[in-house]
Amino acid sequence: MDAATLVETWREVVNSPHLRDLPFRLELNEAGKVEFAMSPATNRHSYWQFRIGVMLERALGGEALVECSILTGKGVKVADVVWCSPAFLARHGYETPYTQAPELCVEVTSPSNTTDELNEKVRLYLEAGAVEAWIVHEDGVVELYGSEGRRRQSVFGIAVAPLGV
Repeated sequence: MDAATLVETWREVVNSPHLRDLPFRLELNEAGKVEFAMSPATNRHSYWQFRIGVMLERALGGEALVECSILTGKGVKVADVVWCSPAFLARHGYETPYTQAPELCVEVTSPSNTTDELNEKVRLYLEAGAVEAWIVHEDGVVELYGSEGRRRQSVFGIAVAPLGV
């Protein structure tokens, strides 16, 4: 399915009264089929989403968003947290889904996540234009990635490993 059709399909999913109040997150695969993308959320997962968003806004300005939909090479994926610079927001506003990944995309691990699934999402966010992607584990350990692979430090100048609880 082409990108424009995926974007339109995602907008239909978001606006569907039948799907609006589901207690889980949905994503679209590259064929435009709806996939369930969330295991039951833990309070620790919610804690990390909020804390990371606050940390990013304080350190970098711009805006942090949670549960952010992004068009990727494998459909529409939903990042737990993203950070958008003012320049990114000037270009893309709050389009749904974003047709380019925000500069920083974060996945917070859930008990049901596999390493392969998380690595795939990191790869997809980077291919869609993210400068950096993070995987945050429940214990606060952060893995940072860029187009070259795993990084020791964030290119955004943020000290992140491990995050305090």
